[in-house]
This record gives sequence, structure tokens and C-alpha cells, in this order.
Amino acid sequence: MRKLDGVGIWSSQLRYGDSGESAESAAELEALGYSALWIPDVGGPVFDSVGNLMGATEQVVIATGILNLWMHEPADVATAYHALTREHGDRFLMGIGVSHAPLVDAGDPGRYRKPLASTKAFLDAIDATEHPVPTESRVLAALGPKMLALSASRANGSHPYLVTPEFTASARETLGPEPQLLPEQTAILTTDADEARRIGTDWLRAYLQLPNYANNLLRSGFTEEDLTSVSDRLFDAIIAWGDEDAIVRRVHEHRDAGANHVCVQVLDADPQAYPREQWRRLASALT
Repeated sequence: MRKLDGVGIWSSQLRYGDSGESAESAAELEALGYSALWIPDVGGPVFDSVGNLMGATEQVVIATGILNLWMHEPADVATAYHALTREHGDRFLMGIGVSHAPLVDAGDPGRYRKPLASTKAFLDAIDATEHPVPTESRVLAALGPKMLALSASRANGSHPYLVTPEFTASARETLGPEPQLLPEQTAILTTDADEARRIGTDWLRAYLQLPNYANNLLRSGFTEEDLTSVSDRLFDAIIAWGDEDAIVRRVHEHRDAGANHVCVQVLDADPQAYPREQWRRLASALT
């Protein structure tokens, strides 16, 4: 697996939308020059989605952001990885993470426990299979210093989500110079502040209910009031909004802070819609 650079797209639509439209969108995103397509995993046949996107493209990296380790058996993960790379080439980057206690425990109370130890155990189990997922082809969701350190020693770096360029700079210091650092950046393509907040406030508020994100933002210098009110300071720090140049500036801030690659998640007024026009506009601004 080559090191990622450039800009990618993070999209729940590519994972949970219509498979035909997802495949068509993936082919277009590759043609537009994006270097990776990232999809989430909150249950269901994630490897079918990876295969659908890989089958529709030729060179772009397909990445999980992230594979929820509580929802998959390590042996199945290793088998799926090798089947997909045999068929489509070495361009599957497996992002792995522990997700969040409220989500994991919703269907099985008490399942979420000892996230660092559980991540180590999951990686140990993958490495014990006949054909492990190569270290260079996996990254970890990491926000805290211990998980960042693990992503440097047991994976090829980190894929942090819901973070600022300042966090990226801090994470790079923790990781050191070699591991990949591949943050997600949420974006809204509008110059209207009221419209941006109509689109993004409830989306952001839902994530702030998850302790891992809330705690990381508190460590990053935001206050409980920032989180409770979804303050303008917090909103503007997490969500890049404005014209194409404003989004590109935020991407460059992450790159200047030490990111190898930035994956942009574009929010639209219709959360189910594929924001294809916005993806095109952003690609044009990046070239």
C-alpha cells in the first residue's frame, strides 16, 4: 500500500446509498482526481461496499473510516482484505477503530470496554491469522495520545475524525515523522453563515453526544459551554464553510500541520443526497 497524499472524499452516501449510484459516483470521483474514497462502518456488510467501490474504479484507494472492530471477527476481516486485494489490487486501506460506547452498547449493553486493550487484542488476532492484514495497509482511529502511539507502532498511522488543524499538529508530534496522518475535514459549500448553521449544527450536535469526541474537544481547549451550545467558535473550528477557496485553505492548514492526506466530508441540506456538484466544485478548486 502506497502512502496517501492529496485530498480524498469521506462519504456515508458511498457506503449506505444506492449501490449503483455509489459505483457511478466513485468512478467520477476518481476521474476528478481525488486520491482516496472513505466510507464509515456502523453495521452491515461493509466489505460488500468496499468491493462495489473498488470494482467501479481502477486506481483510487478505498478506505474504511472506520471499520468498527466490535462488529467483525478478525479472521473474517483478514479473509475479506485478501480477497478484495487479489481481485482489485493493493489499494484497500483498512481504517480500524473502537467507535463509541453509546453506539456499540445500544444493542449489547456492556460490550464496549477497555478500548486500547481491545484494539490491541483485535490487531493481535488479525496478525495471528494465516494471512494477516499488512501493517502498512491499516490505520487506526485515534484521538488520545495512547491510541495515537498504538497507531504508530501497530499500524501505518492514524485517521482522526472531527478534529482541527491544531489537533493535526499535536497528533503529528505524537506520531513522529513517518506514520501517516489522515484527518477528516467536514465542509459546507456556502457563504451564508445562517445556511451553514442550518445544515451543520444538528449534525455536529449529534457527534458531541459521543464521549470520545467530546473529551477530545475538551482536551483541545473548548469548554463545556462550547459543546452544549454548539458555539460559533466550535462550529467554525470543526466545520470549514464558505466558498471553494475557504475549504481549500482549511485543507492546506491540515497539510501544513503535518497531515499526509485530508479527506473532506461535504455536508448538504439533504443528508441523503450525493453532493456530486459540490464534489466537482471542490475538485476544480484543488487543481
